[in-house]
Amino acid sequence: MVHEYRDRVYIRKDIILKLYEHGEINQSKLMTICGLNNVKHKGILDDMVKKNLITRKEEPWGNKVIIKYAVSEKGRDILKQLLEPYEELFPRKESEDE
Repeated sequence: MVHEYRDRVYIRKDIILKLYEHGEINQSKLMTICGLNNVKHKGILDDMVKKNLITRKEEPWGNKVIIKYAVSEKGRDILKQLLEPYEELFPRKESEDE
């Protein structure tokens, strides 16, 4: 089976879009809905937090800590300025009319 390669730029775009759609979600769920690997792609999340594109919050849950992410204001601004117009011009799926 041929695996489709996703550029790191598109991975970041997917993360911001999914967080925008779902609101604050935990790391495991975020990685699952974005089709990413927790170990392999954790650095991308850390980098996005460092660049203030997303926020990271730790919440105690029993004797564990749950990590939750959300889109920051800067991430929302970038989404509105760049990603939304791009998605409108070049949607991932062609409409059935075409």
